[in-house]
Amino acid sequence: MPASPSSSPLAIIVMGVSGCGKSTLGALLADALDCPFLEGDSFHSAQAVEKMRSGQPLSDEDRWPWLERLGHATATAMWTGGAAVAACSALRRCYRDQLREAIGGQVRFVLLDHDRDALLERVSGRPGHYMPASLLDSQLATLEWPGEDEEVMILRTDAAPEELRDAALRWLR
Repeated sequence: MPASPSSSPLAIIVMGVSGCGKSTLGALLADALDCPFLEGDSFHSAQAVEKMRSGQPLSDEDRWPWLERLGHATATAMWTGGAAVAACSALRRCYRDQLREAIGGQVRFVLLDHDRDALLERVSGRPGHYMPASLLDSQLATLEWPGEDEEVMILRTDAAPEELRDAALRWLR
């Protein structure tokens, strides 16, 4: 049984723009909690991946089915094992609301914040990834900062990934 940070099943969504370290932190959290990690990128349709690869930002119509697939998979993992961690940009509140609805249980978000220049360097240094650096500004423009009524921890990503993991674990417990 996973070391769930609470008594009820919990889904943790590590969110932020491309290149902020969602997958790295998500995998570290899942390992620490002994629960599944779901890479949000793997839930995109082939058409959405091709659209991004060609330098076109996704529309809401592209995102809704993706969020639904990721939300349901996260829910299944969470209800089966007590906890699950997923990496997902979740840039707008309506996307976070869609995930909460699809998951149907306790959901917490960890937003990774980093400055644009460092993000651009990270995204540019990922050979073979479908997300081109040219889409970073559209993601930054789309990002809606979480409201005070949302359960979101904001972490600056200039610390080591293990330090970010430890800070998130303290907050979750």
